[in-house]
Amino acid sequence: MLPKPPPREGSLGFLYIPPYRVIGTSVAGEATCLQIPELDLGFDIGSCPRAMLPSKFLALSHGHMDHSGSLAYFCSQRRFQGMGTAKIVCDARIVLDIQRMMSGFVDLERQRTPYELVPLQPEGEVQIKNNIFLRGFPTEHTCPSFGYSVYEKRSKLKPEFTDFPQEKLRELKERGVEITRTLNIPILAYLGDTQPGPHLVREDVRKAQIVISECTFFEPEHRDRAKVGMHLHVEDIAEWLGVLEAQALVLIHVSRRTDLGYARKRLTQVAGPASESRVLFLMDHRGARTRYEKQCAEAEALAGPSEAATAGADASDTDET
Repeated sequence: MLPKPPPREGSLGFLYIPPYRVIGTSVAGEATCLQIPELDLGFDIGSCPRAMLPSKFLALSHGHMDHSGSLAYFCSQRRFQGMGTAKIVCDARIVLDIQRMMSGFVDLERQRTPYELVPLQPEGEVQIKNNIFLRGFPTEHTCPSFGYSVYEKRSKLKPEFTDFPQEKLRELKERGVEITRTLNIPILAYLGDTQPGPHLVREDVRKAQIVISECTFFEPEHRDRAKVGMHLHVEDIAEWLGVLEAQALVLIHVSRRTDLGYARKRLTQVAGPASESRVLFLMDHRGARTRYEKQCAEAEALAGPSEAATAGADASDTDET
């Protein structure tokens, strides 16, 4: 009897949540890596498919191998492909650990791969694009862990000046009067691996347009397992949805033992039918494909077939096998 060929690697998860794409893979205990191309930002690097390489910034949530095991390869491949030096954003508590890991590869390879570490203290931030900032905050897991929020800084005219003519506004500005205020507009939040805690209801998480969160356990009898591993259970998600204002909650880190059909059924049971359109599973390839085809059809109806076809072709370039 001939041996079976090796199993094919699964495709990357892909979701389009206008105007952002969420691309990557996440299976609990195996690998989590995500990229948001429009933000030049990736989260975690448990594996390193080609689609992860363009991320100019990579934010690590914690040091578990399924979230950080491909960090050295990511840095090396960015240099090898002519993409520049990787910028790694991380919790300041794990900086020395990362440096020790990377120095081990220097000894092993007999060469040095350049990389830049950007350590953050709690509430520390770094600018990742023009007026776009990444902020880190502690979460609660079995090792030092961070979540991240992405927000845009916008200047807005103060209410008391909204009815002033342009000439008067220019005059006030020339006199040194502060006529604008800065608003922080939450765009996206990434929670990494975490148990429930105050970080889930922070304003920059609660009001983010897109929230990406783990949900590792779904079975009713696994509440205690979730607590021991300091992970989220679907019943935690149902409670959290009551305060989240997000356009979309993207669930990741579902384990391979959990059928996604069952996971969706359990979510509907505990969170209600309204969750079906608002909560998306990154690794639900069939559901994501159906959703994207509907988006393409709607775009074609609004913008004409040629533009929609181009968008569909661009998205298909992200597929990995």
